[in-house]
Amino acid sequence: MGIIIKPIVTEKLTMITDKKPNRFGFRVSPSANKLEIKKAVETMYNVNVVDVNTMQYAGKRKSRYTKSGIVSGRQNSYKKAIVTLKEGEVIDFFSNI
Repeated sequence: MGIIIKPIVTEKLTMITDKKPNRFGFRVSPSANKLEIKKAVETMYNVNVVDVNTMQYAGKRKSRYTKSGIVSGRQNSYKKAIVTLKEGEVIDFFSNI
């Protein structure tokens, strides 16, 4: 399994990149450390990474009421990394669509 699972493109992360245009978010493997994430982003996107911040998100219980009763489940836990690139470099996630 790879270190980088997928890039995160949400409203919250878009607000962060509007304020600081050289920051990007990725969903990464829970066992990956900052050095591995840095190396993976640099090789995958051909950019220079200055800083990596990571966050662990715990899974949450979710339930909703339906006609057939209460449906309960669980949201998966995951690890998120915010990567800061060298000034002037960008990653274009939408170039190959």
